[in-house]
Amino acid sequence: MLRIKFIGGRKFPSPKSPTSCSCKPLAGKFKNDNDLTRTTKILNIIYGLTVVLFLLDSLTSFDIKSQSIKSFVYFGLLIGTPLTLIWNAWTIKSRNGKIKWTVFPSIVLTLILVAGPMKILFSKGAWRTQTILYQNGHLSFNTVEFQMQDVGALGYNKRTVEVFSLTRFFMITSKVPNDIDKRVEWVKVDKEVNELGLKFP
Repeated sequence: MLRIKFIGGRKFPSPKSPTSCSCKPLAGKFKNDNDLTRTTKILNIIYGLTVVLFLLDSLTSFDIKSQSIKSFVYFGLLIGTPLTLIWNAWTIKSRNGKIKWTVFPSIVLTLILVAGPMKILFSKGAWRTQTILYQNGHLSFNTVEFQMQDVGALGYNKRTVEVFSLTRFFMITSKVPNDIDKRVEWVKVDKEVNELGLKFP
């Protein structure tokens, strides 16, 4: 009931009491977020990071140089995708939450099947430096390298690229300049590294 107060000859409505508020509780609004257990959240975060690293490594000039990290990412993608899909479908109870958290791994699983799991598996070898051909005189982390990639029974892939080492675990590669011999910042070193540990006769 609205009460009228007289103040200085003017009428002002009194504020509504807190008990008369028609606001609806917001508890149900966040039901889907609370539907995820701690284990489910951690699993999905790790899986998301794995997919991001895989896409960066396979589709961009960003490369995972560490063999252990690259193996974890590629095996994690192949094994983690169906496991995450099944886990989310089994543990998440609400219908909306179940749909929301199974769409992404379902799309990734479809892409894996289209691309071919064996093709992904053969690509898990990290590019290893065999010879440092040129060293940038100004930037110690910038080199031109001859690299090889172990692809199992298929042998080795080979490439010569310009390398920007981010850490000993990651690098960014690009095409070698055609006029590299004419550029004063490049010093020819021809340093044998042989990271694959190949034995030569």
